[in-house]
Amino acid sequence: MSHRLLANLAVACVFAPLLPGLAMMTKPLLMPEIWQALWTDNQWPQALLATLNSTLISVLGALALCLLLLCGLWPGVRWQRYTAQLPLLLALPHVAFASGFLLLFADNGWLARLCGVSFHLDEFGVGLGILLAFKESWFLLWIASTQLPHTTLSQQLTVAQSLGYGPLQSRIRVIVPQLLPRLKWALLAVAAYSLSVVDVAMILGPANPPTLAVLAWQWLNDADPQRVAMGMLTSLLMLVMLIVFIVVGYGLWMFIRRALGQFSGRRHQSGIQPLASGAGFMMSATGMAAIAMLVVWSFADAWFYPSLFPDGLAFSGWQTAELSSLTTTLLIALASSLLGLLVVILWLEGGNSRFDMWLVLPLFLPALPLVAGQYRMLLVLDQDGHWPGVIWSHLLWVVPYMLLVARPAWQQFDRRLLITAQTFGWSRWKILCRVKLPILVRPLLAAFAVGFSVSVAQYLPTLYAGAGRFSTVTTQAVALSSGGDPQQQAIQALLQMLLPAMMFIATLQVSRLVSHYRQGLR
Repeated sequence: MSHRLLANLAVACVFAPLLPGLAMMTKPLLMPEIWQALWTDNQWPQALLATLNSTLISVLGALALCLLLLCGLWPGVRWQRYTAQLPLLLALPHVAFASGFLLLFADNGWLARLCGVSFHLDEFGVGLGILLAFKESWFLLWIASTQLPHTTLSQQLTVAQSLGYGPLQSRIRVIVPQLLPRLKWALLAVAAYSLSVVDVAMILGPANPPTLAVLAWQWLNDADPQRVAMGMLTSLLMLVMLIVFIVVGYGLWMFIRRALGQFSGRRHQSGIQPLASGAGFMMSATGMAAIAMLVVWSFADAWFYPSLFPDGLAFSGWQTAELSSLTTTLLIALASSLLGLLVVILWLEGGNSRFDMWLVLPLFLPALPLVAGQYRMLLVLDQDGHWPGVIWSHLLWVVPYMLLVARPAWQQFDRRLLITAQTFGWSRWKILCRVKLPILVRPLLAAFAVGFSVSVAQYLPTLYAGAGRFSTVTTQAVALSSGGDPQQQAIQALLQMLLPAMMFIATLQVSRLVSHYRQGLR
């Protein structure tokens, strides 16, 4: 069997739920009674308002924070110091960060105990938007750090400053017009995630009514067929909202580009480095404080409101914790990331690079209809509630992320090595195993670690495909967020954070070991 045929078959198996999921979304379009039931539902207007608020705050806030730190710190020692913190902040899963954020900012959280002020962040989706803005700004900064051509931009900044522009104006004129087009796909992913996130919205979002994504999830789990159809129609409307965001964002970018091109005001010498340093410190401090809250709560012996510190520290919480979810999460994540790595290698080796953007489509679509499509297929195959079904359900999100990490290194591979191997009469499979994979082991290990962390964070696929029979650290953390047991929630959130961190450390050590024994062969 040829590489391309095998790659197409593997990808078809992974991405098969896309068509059923999209078809299930469009089915209620021609049902007027579903439209009527949706618009007359009293939860709909406030859920729409909370979703719009959280999404706008998330996207605009993340972009504003990213541009603020770039214009204030890049290039320089402070920028390098901040980017050195990004791997730790990015390794913090959304659910774990939301759990720590909740323990920090809730009405009975630590800051409320310290200041005596209730923040009420769950109203109108404001708290959800702020949390996502912080989390996604680190993602945008990481993308921006890989997209900035340092030498070219440094020369252009020097020219702008020689013309009399200050540090702020020169960066706005030079960096912003070149960076924003390169962030378009990342911003699209941020908008899609903010619109359709369920697990984080259940922890930190408004409860009654919830956001549109949580409302659609509740309707899809209802026994009433009309409610299920309303959930599918709501998922389709979230996709329409994403398209509207794209159109509005493009129009806003055209306006900004025209305004920057026509701007000819005074050349101020003001700088924003102090503001950028303060914003960077606040973002990092919030992330570290969220982690600290999880650690302290996990060891707290007794901690009642309004005490600022726990009465004592003990291991009793860890001794009574449900740790079977840790084994389940580890096995599912290992299996899905290994299978995902195999699919990515087959796809890249098959030479189908012109279709790569179609494979990352699940990152830009609402997760609910895709999960529902997966569940429909698993019911037909009688694999719901079984290990193979759960592992397969994770691949729809694991493979796109792994492809994004492994693809650049695969495309930059020196083809002269392949030509040399072909002169020995080696087959394509032998060249892959003996030449390509040993040389590309470091980016493949990085892709494996990313796929592992993505699998650990999956909530909806585990819940649907597992039919409620599989308990992972993510499902436990979300379930405990409304159960009134902050200690067990903190423990499960810490476990969710520790698993990807340990995998990143392990792959880094293996990568260094491989590099040590292959010096001079790269």
